[in-house]
Amino acid sequence: PEFRIELALDAKGKKITVSDNGIGMNHDDLLETLGTIAKSGTEAFLEQLGKDDKKNLSLIGQFGVGFYSAFIVADRVTVETRRAGLAAEEAVRWESDGQGEFTVEPVEREQRGTTVTLHLKPDDEDLADQFRLGSLIRKYSDHIGFPVTLRDEEAEDGEAETINAATALWTRPRNEVSDDEYKAFYKHVSHDFADPLAWSHNRVEGKREYTSLLYLPSKAPFDLWNREAPRGLKLYIQRVFIMDEAEQFLPLYLRFVKGIVDSADLPLNVSRELLQQNPELDAMKSALTRRALDMIAKLSNGDSEEEKAQYAGFWKEFGQVLKEGVIEDPQNAEKVLKLMRFASTYDDSGEQSQSLTDYLSRAGEGQDKIYYLLADSYEKAISSPHLEKLRAAGTEALLLTDKIDPWLVEHAPEFEGKSFQDLARADLELPDDDEENSSALDEAHKPLLERLQSALTDRVESVKISRRLSESAACLVTGEKDLTPQVRRMLEAAGQSVPESKPVLEVNVEHAMLKRLESEGDDRQFAELSNVILDHAILAEGGQLENPGAYLARVNRLILEVEDGE
Repeated sequence: PEFRIELALDAKGKKITVSDNGIGMNHDDLLETLGTIAKSGTEAFLEQLGKDDKKNLSLIGQFGVGFYSAFIVADRVTVETRRAGLAAEEAVRWESDGQGEFTVEPVEREQRGTTVTLHLKPDDEDLADQFRLGSLIRKYSDHIGFPVTLRDEEAEDGEAETINAATALWTRPRNEVSDDEYKAFYKHVSHDFADPLAWSHNRVEGKREYTSLLYLPSKAPFDLWNREAPRGLKLYIQRVFIMDEAEQFLPLYLRFVKGIVDSADLPLNVSRELLQQNPELDAMKSALTRRALDMIAKLSNGDSEEEKAQYAGFWKEFGQVLKEGVIEDPQNAEKVLKLMRFASTYDDSGEQSQSLTDYLSRAGEGQDKIYYLLADSYEKAISSPHLEKLRAAGTEALLLTDKIDPWLVEHAPEFEGKSFQDLARADLELPDDDEENSSALDEAHKPLLERLQSALTDRVESVKISRRLSESAACLVTGEKDLTPQVRRMLEAAGQSVPESKPVLEVNVEHAMLKRLESEGDDRQFAELSNVILDHAILAEGGQLENPGAYLARVNRLILEVEDGE
């Protein structure tokens, strides 16, 4: 009753022998199975069983062509087998060179089961090496449910060594697996020396049956930003290792998740191409994605300082990659948004530590928008003039400084019913906006706006009185349909052409610079001062001046005129 699989190496004889003590075959079985390519005895056996009987089986070999892969490395294959219950003299030998013919003859055999001997080709004799063959078996058959032993016939002791674990950790109940065992298995499947942050072990039964064991690493791999790098879960089918990086089971933005999936439904001869065409895969991918996001959510909801520090470390390593999920996975966008952390005017540490849920919990009564500001760095964001009116009103703003953030907010129009509002857009609506007062202000300063528009007509789309400034003289804002300055700079740096557009200049008419400008009667001086104000607005948002030399010349002239008392 103690089933086992034994391998014996004979480097001098250039052969590998694989033996088992299973049910074996008789003469007719040999003719029906080994004599017919793609004939699966396992499949025929399953067809004879009832539905309830199949549930308790753990069978492999349903592809039927696997045996013939032996001829890839062997120029001759010999099979000796005796079916359980038959006499020793009723054993049979099958032999073939793989060229289309085979022989079958009786042979004496004491042990039930089957022995397959591979007579290796000259180019593949290196397989008859104990270390290499042992490594291959550990990689592909480590979790076969029977012991697999390996013996070198030329070794002095000639003892057989058990080389597989003979158990699959993921098949055991969760309450029987210790944390240390989970951590050790993670290091085995990921080749990572550090412990994982979290894991999720789950078994699905019903219409489709599979087991998954997913892990969150504590550190990002070196190739995290290479979207073309190999990725994915290890795929097992009934505990047989099939594929090392099956990328079809998780979306690209979860490429950092490690682990395994063991299916009872997929065919053993599955390939990457077949996986892409398998209709069951979409359902499995959707479920595994939810499972991974739930695992991250559980980590993010920890209350203790240690748990908060763990999630802060996770977000620092993988946060920007996770943001891709809002763009690539609309179905789970709300879940992904809940996992995100941002820098904010609420916290002056500059760390990305505030969630959208935290932001809304502090929102003022009647606030129906989530205000944010895009910038190249936290320092540029926190000193931006666009925040002045909002900061004075005590309203919080998110500071988005990652390169992916412009695309993130483009694909996340709202969160829990609140729409996102860019503080640098021309169509900004602030909580205390007074339309009637604003119209009166526009009318009162109409001559100034027209003079500014005339002086800067080549550089700006229009000039407006600002509702967002309280300290600075002016700021630049982007039209509703225009690219943000951050996106424009990234596209230009990548060598892509971008449509031409001019910014909108907003001015603070209460500022001393604008009062001075409004009283200026000299058109040349007015134009000089107007361009300096525009240049300062560009610099304040981290932009580049098209002509720094012209800016310096203007400033120098103004300084000299002041010194001359003009």
